[in-house]
Amino acid sequence: MLNLLSILVGIVTLPIMLIALIPLLGWLNYLVIPMAVVGIALGAASDSNTGRNLNIVVAVIGGVRLWLGGLIL
Repeated sequence: MLNLLSILVGIVTLPIMLIALIPLLGWLNYLVIPMAVVGIALGAASDSNTGRNLNIVVAVIGGVRLWLGGLIL
């Protein structure tokens, strides 16, 4: 059940992260990363790794985009 919640968080966070890749919308990553961390925590508490891995990918891409933007945009 926790894995399904983790996947759901990842599916909701993924489109927001994709929108945040657009220039001048990088500030959305400040929302994406905490949401992905919640998904990672839910996925870590479950038996399966699918939801956790999805949220790790989303958090890493969001974090790299935020870092490349100078932590501003």
